[in-house]
Order: sequence, then C-alpha cells, then structure tokens
Amino acid sequence: MTASPFDHPFLSSLLGDDEIAPYFSAEADIRAMLSFEAALAKAEAAHGLIPAEAARRIADTCAAFSPDVSSLRSATARDGVVVPDLIKQLRTDVGEEAAKSLHLGATSQDVIDTSLMIRLKAVVFLFAGRLSTIAVGLDALDGQFGRNQLMGHTRMQAAIPITVADRLRAWREPLATYRDRLTEQGFPVQFGGAAGTLDKLGSQAAAIRASLAQELGLTDAPQWQSGRLPIADIAGLFASISGSLGKMGQDIALLAQAGGEIEISGGGTSSAMAHKQNPVSAEVLVSLARFNATALSGVHQSLVHEQERSGAAWTLEWLLLPQMTMATAASLRLAGELAGNIKRLGTG
Repeated sequence: MTASPFDHPFLSSLLGDDEIAPYFSAEADIRAMLSFEAALAKAEAAHGLIPAEAARRIADTCAAFSPDVSSLRSATARDGVVVPDLIKQLRTDVGEEAAKSLHLGATSQDVIDTSLMIRLKAVVFLFAGRLSTIAVGLDALDGQFGRNQLMGHTRMQAAIPITVADRLRAWREPLATYRDRLTEQGFPVQFGGAAGTLDKLGSQAAAIRASLAQELGLTDAPQWQSGRLPIADIAGLFASISGSLGKMGQDIALLAQAGGEIEISGGGTSSAMAHKQNPVSAEVLVSLARFNATALSGVHQSLVHEQERSGAAWTLEWLLLPQMTMATAASLRLAGELAGNIKRLGTG
C-alpha cells in the first residue's frame, strides 16, 4: 500500500479522481508558481518598478522553463520550501540583468500560497459543475420515483410513511447551497513579502498587489500569510459537501440493508458470498465524509499560526488540504455515479 490511497495503484480507482489529481501534481504546482513570477514582473513593470524589457524576459522564461526537479527536491529538504532553489534556477535562465527584477518584493510564501489559490480556483469550478450534475440525477429520480412510498425513520426506528420525493429533497437541497457557495468563493492572491508588510514596494505596494491579482484572475486582498482563514474556509466547505453526500450514502446503504425499497446496479461482489451485491459507492461516501470531518480539525489547528509566519502550521496544511480536496472530488464523482445507478426507489 502506498502512503496515500488517492494515488494507490488500485485503491485510487475507488478513492481517487483522475480529473482532479493533476491539479496537485508537482508539474501543476510549478506551473502555477511560474505564473506568479511572470505576473508579478508584469505588474511591477506596469507601475514602473522594474524595466519592461526585464518583465518580458521573465515572462518568456517562465513560459518555457523546465526546472531541475532533483535539485528542487534536495533543496526543499534543506530549506523547507521549494521556492529558493526554483528562483535560483530561474535567475540563471533569465540572465544577469533581468535576474535583478525577478521575485522583487516577494517571499516563498507568496509564491506557494498563490499557486494553491490558482489551482483551487480551477478545482472549485469543476466541483460546482459536478454538484449540478448530481442535482440533475436526483431530479431524474424524483421524476421517475418521486410518488413512490418509503418508510420514514427517526432515530433508526420506523416512523411514518413518506414519499421518495421527501427523501430526495433532503439529499438535493444542500447541493444548491454548496454550488452557490463555490461560485461565490473568493480566491485571494497572497502577496506580503518578507513579513507581510511589502516593505520593498513602498507606497506602490497596494497598487502592485491589485495588478498582480488581476493578472492571475484572483481576488485582491491584504496579505493573509499568518491569518489562514482562506484555507480554513475552503476546507470547511469541502467537509460540508462530503458530509452531505455522506448522508446520502448512509441513507442508501440503509435502504439496501432493509431490502425491498431500492435496487442499485453495479454493486460490489463478495469473494465469499456470491449472492451479495454490496452498496460500495454508498459506503465509501460515508467513509469520505468521516475522513474530511476528521481532517478539518487538523486544518483548524493550522489557524494557530504564530507571529508573521509559521513553518509548522503551514506544513500541516500541505499534509491535509490536498487530501481533503481529493476526498471531496471522490465524493462528488461517486455520488454522481450512484444517482445514475439507482434503478428502483420506494414502492409504488
């Protein structure tokens, strides 16, 4: 077994997501970091802080640059972050004159946090689309089976009859809220310099930061290098999405356990009991919801971000947020598949 089930040779077929995983590859991270450096040079040139020719040279180099990854790896073990060696390699490629203008006023955290925001913005766009797809699938089930009867349960005991539409409503309504929240979610640029003060940019600091955000398609916001609310907010939203999909999975697993009220195609087989058809996707939705709920407490620990920068809290985010994103991606994928595999629901 590999360290992560999300990229495991066979567990990834259950828990991974081929569309989202590339956004957390080293290649995607480096491309986004290079985008930051190119955009910063353009913004600073636009405000007369560096020569326009230097900005063009930096942008052209970033577009074609392929770093020595083995050097990045060994340097990260020493420095704790990849950026110092990446900038060192870039300075060699851009040439002595443009090198003076590269990374001006920025620090490693600016590059790494902004890279994350660039990639999360793309991921969240895909997540919003998946939520819409799931809602459409549930609407189709409502149209087909909505008038059928189900036994309602409270506190795990039979209560009174309800309709399938009643149960589907409980699954579907949170999805619209999450889709709206994803659409409205801001992805702020991180640009604070050495200690969050942008001291090297003087009176032009705010204007350059705004131009940088515009270049990258991110929200302009004051530095958040020691106030990690943007990370906690998105992690909380991911945990809520997977939690609601976990509720759907739990309900479906219980319907399958009771028998008679649901039929699902594509269920899992048993090596010992050939007659069984296990509600695998429904069960995994529950597992992923519990995983994200647990991981969220760790992300909230990273809010305790001492003074102007914390190496410990920052590293904790690297351990947790990518895995939470992958768990959310798998939840959305599995929920969409599961809604499409329900062939009968309730009793007519």
